[in-house]
Amino acid sequence: MIIGYARKSTHLQDVTHQVDELTKAGCEQIYHEQISRGGTKRAKNGAPELENCLKALREGDTLVV
Repeated sequence: MIIGYARKSTHLQDVTHQVDELTKAGCEQIYHEQISRGGTKRAKNGAPELENCLKALREGDTLVV
């Protein structure tokens, strides 16, 4: 399976183009999220969709970012 991951880091950004490109790349499942980071501090909840994405990966899968 080909799995994709996209993120945006500000409210001004949009993941639509990223998701379109992941779809064109053949991704069958796409995870996306907004990650807010203050300075260099990591958000308290981290990147839950990235964590879900990584958990979904199985041997032989391809991750496209």
